[in-house]
Amino acid sequence: MLAHADRGDAMRTRRLGDGTEVGAIALGAMAFAGFYAGGDDDEGVRAIRHALDRGVTLIDTAEAYGQGRSEGLVGRAVRGRRDAAVIATKSSGARPDYLRQAVDRSLGHLGLDHVDLYYLHRMDPGVPIEETAGAMADLVVVGKIRAYGLSEAGPRTIRRAHAVHPVAALQTEYSLFHRDPEAELLPVTRELGIAYVAYSPLSRGLLTGRIRTEDDLDPDDWRRQVPRFQGENLARNVAALSPLEAMAAAKGTTAASLAVAWVLAKGDDLIPLVGMGRTSSVDRALEALDVALTDADVAALDAAFPAGVAAGTRYPEAMMGALGI
Repeated sequence: MLAHADRGDAMRTRRLGDGTEVGAIALGAMAFAGFYAGGDDDEGVRAIRHALDRGVTLIDTAEAYGQGRSEGLVGRAVRGRRDAAVIATKSSGARPDYLRQAVDRSLGHLGLDHVDLYYLHRMDPGVPIEETAGAMADLVVVGKIRAYGLSEAGPRTIRRAHAVHPVAALQTEYSLFHRDPEAELLPVTRELGIAYVAYSPLSRGLLTGRIRTEDDLDPDDWRRQVPRFQGENLARNVAALSPLEAMAAAKGTTAASLAVAWVLAKGDDLIPLVGMGRTSSVDRALEALDVALTDADVAALDAAFPAGVAAGTRYPEAMMGALGI
């Protein structure tokens, strides 16, 4: 599955599990809901339009991002350019009745008659996944969604859902600081032909090297709640960046671009999902497409960032139980 010797046109597109072609890097719209400091609605709309101009087609949002605020901005940005965009959003609930109501709310926020990819944002152990998958299949039949996906689902859940109706994409964290999916998740998605949308490929900014201390985060930045960004954990994570930063310097690129290029190089079924809240961040994100990695480069990064290298959990402890069900 490795595809990192040649950064030609083939590297600039990928496919979802239902065959939909998308740009190789996707745009995440979580920041539009104010999770990170410095958000700007108008600039976010400009960023999405600029991303479409640059060949980014998969635009990812969720009803949970500002209770529809992010969806509304995405809808505003793609107005008049719907055919150029592949729109993904997420339901916060797994029950069939909730899904039916939630998709209508999301379509209202977006101002669209359908979404291309509709995820279950988190698994609900109280709802059999077969019921959720069946409801998703019904939404496909009536034309409100083109395909469905799961986010942060475990291997057994993925198989059970896929048996009811094919899962087009799994959205789960994957980066140099979170390689756990290589053990069980990626083998399952690859066996079943499911695209892997890798969110937080920069580990929420840690891999950019721009966050060195907690003081680099604004007081209301939600990352202050995440153990990986706190105290000794943060100091250890910053120290671990040295091999990435050294290779980036040798290649004349940035640590961020190199980290995203590594994700792209790990397989043509991987689609890094990068937050792009400004036009300048779109251009920075796409620089990863021009980073040439050899087999030796990938192996060196693999060795420098083994599974478990990051200190601290990737979410607050109270949220970890909802992952990988």
